[in-house]
Parts: sequence; C-alpha cells; structure tokens
Amino acid sequence: MTEEFDIPIFKKSYDLYKMFYAFRTTVPKQDKYTIWQKSDGLILEILEGILSASYKQKFEKTPILEKTSLKLNILRILIRLMKDTKVIDTKKYSLLEESIDEIGRMLGGWLRSTVNR
Repeated sequence: MTEEFDIPIFKKSYDLYKMFYAFRTTVPKQDKYTIWQKSDGLILEILEGILSASYKQKFEKTPILEKTSLKLNILRILIRLMKDTKVIDTKKYSLLEESIDEIGRMLGGWLRSTVNR
C-alpha cells in the first residue's frame, strides 16, 4: 500500500476485508448472495468511509465517521447472525469479531477527537 493509505484504522479495515474474503469459500451457497454479500459490501463501505474521512477537514469528518460507525455496528450484528445461523463457525466469528472490535475502538477514538475540538 502507498503512503496515502498509511492510516492504522485503514490498514486494520483492509486486513478485515482480506480475512473475510478468505472465508468466502466455506460459506454455503444459499447464504453467499444474502447475508454474506451484504456483509462484504458493508466492509467495503467502511473502508470507503475511513478513506473519505481521512481526506476531509476536521469539521467535515464527524458525519462521515458517524455513518461509518453505524455501518460497523450493523456489520457486527450481521457477523453475529452468521455465527448463530451457522454460516460461519465460532473460530471464524471470533477472529472477525476481534478485528471489528479493534476497528470500533479506533473509530470511536477518531470520532471523539473530531467532536471534542
């Protein structure tokens, strides 16, 4: 990746997508075009939101980061739903959830830094 993508939260989100993508071959066909596809799209939208916010002025970042945070929370619910419906196993769920939690903490800190100043 080039310097413009040298943002820790972007790297973490990028890695989340790579991990998620690697799991796609284990997903049952009936789930591939429903919950899996929706989750895949959300991760890409989260990446887009993070990158977009990184190019904005501080006061312009807040709405983008809030929208990205909402998408991350929706992704968290969909990943849990995939575990509960056995689309993914518990090990994959744990790996994904750990990564999502870390991105959430980073995003929350970034959002707080734009609101409090």
